[in-house]
Amino acid sequence: MQTENKYIGDDKFNKMLEHYKCETPLGVIKMRFAGAICSPNLQLRPTDVISSFWPQGHSPRLETKEEADLFFKFFMGLWDEIFEKVKQNKIKLPSLDYKHQETKEVCAQRYAEVELGFVEGFWGGKPDLKLPAFLAEVIDSMTDIAGVYAQLEKKLDSSGNLSEIKSTLEQTDNMAEKTISFIIKNSVLPRIESLRRKVN
Repeated sequence: MQTENKYIGDDKFNKMLEHYKCETPLGVIKMRFAGAICSPNLQLRPTDVISSFWPQGHSPRLETKEEADLFFKFFMGLWDEIFEKVKQNKIKLPSLDYKHQETKEVCAQRYAEVELGFVEGFWGGKPDLKLPAFLAEVIDSMTDIAGVYAQLEKKLDSSGNLSEIKSTLEQTDNMAEKTISFIIKNSVLPRIESLRRKVN
């Protein structure tokens, strides 16, 4: 099934986020979409996830039907792109510049992408979601992985060994991606077509 929504690309999408005063970074948005697509909460709608990118009660006011159509078309272009990556089991953490980016900033970004992105998207606003035991354990391990990024950020405050921290960062990225891949392979792919969602 081909989608009619095409992703407009990171640069244009970031400009749209800026226009609508969205403070959720694009990397977190991508990972929250990935988590939401993998979520067993089948009542979760893309519109719920989209509105979660703004503080409660601060979603942008869309003045006309045309503006609303375009707004959701752009978001659904990204949603459909992430859906295809889930379907191919090719979800990767957004690329970061480890050489030139401040390491502390990298740790904070990764924590946000894994915990506030994927894990939050997966729970879909229902922390009491009933899950098979293996899946509950795996999603808990994602929170543990996010915790490693937070610990590395604290180590940097106490002058930890930078090359050791960078090496642990890369290993943690690898662990996060392998865990997401395991979730997709064992919980998502067997029912992938039933997970397609539309705006309404």
